[in-house]
Amino acid sequence: MAFLGISGMQYSGAMFAGARILVAEDSNVFTSMISKRLKELFDIDVEICRSFEDLQVSYDKSSDPITLAISNINLPGAENGEALEYLVDLSIPTIVFTGTFHENMRDKLMAKDIVDYILKDNIFAVDLLAESICRFLTNHRHHVLIVDDSATARALLSSRLKRYNFRVSVAESGGKALEILKANRDIGLVITDYNMPDIDGFELTRRIRANIGSHELRIIGVSSSSNRLLSARFLKAGGNDFMLRPFIDEEFYCRVNQNLDTLLQIQSMRKERAVA
Repeated sequence: MAFLGISGMQYSGAMFAGARILVAEDSNVFTSMISKRLKELFDIDVEICRSFEDLQVSYDKSSDPITLAISNINLPGAENGEALEYLVDLSIPTIVFTGTFHENMRDKLMAKDIVDYILKDNIFAVDLLAESICRFLTNHRHHVLIVDDSATARALLSSRLKRYNFRVSVAESGGKALEILKANRDIGLVITDYNMPDIDGFELTRRIRANIGSHELRIIGVSSSSNRLLSARFLKAGGNDFMLRPFIDEEFYCRVNQNLDTLLQIQSMRKERAVA
């Protein structure tokens, strides 16, 4: 097993040569670094688009679907963000790679439902980009269950997780969640609301833990309550993490990643011990 990025993401070494990835970037330095790093790590030959025209031609020349795009905000011929708008309008999953960042810019980017954004302002930028790409390409192996009696909340969390390429199931109640878990033993993460009419989040967590340990399934509790002791109650019930609504997207994705990374590391260690 290898580790990627500064977060220490565990990487199996799988190659993704079949992935079609576009890099919309006019800097020779960064295109060279990105191309070399992705070929070295994942055996991916990226398509470089140095202008908005190149990007349009690259999309039009092939009927093969684009797996992922990495795009600067501004390109020659698209100095006002038209390239990013173009990719988003085509529903192409996109990671923004930019040296321009401030709060208003961040809010605009997140409103476009991009996969992620990476800042060019540090020496780890390309490694962080490689980690984000690897997560997107491998997140489909993770099955996540969302449990919430609010249809709006379920839809919001589901859309966020699907944006990151996770497989998602939803349950409107604790009872339904237990049925789904019984039928889908590949679920590795449950994100459950606290306040539900039939079985609240604490009781659901207890019932799950009666049969499934943290080495098989991670649980994140969520709530809109202002009661800060809810986190302690969730953890004591067998939860692994807790978040208060409203979420900050970056924190939410980080918490999800951390819990799934921990799960993979535990499972890897157990396999190594079984072989030994």
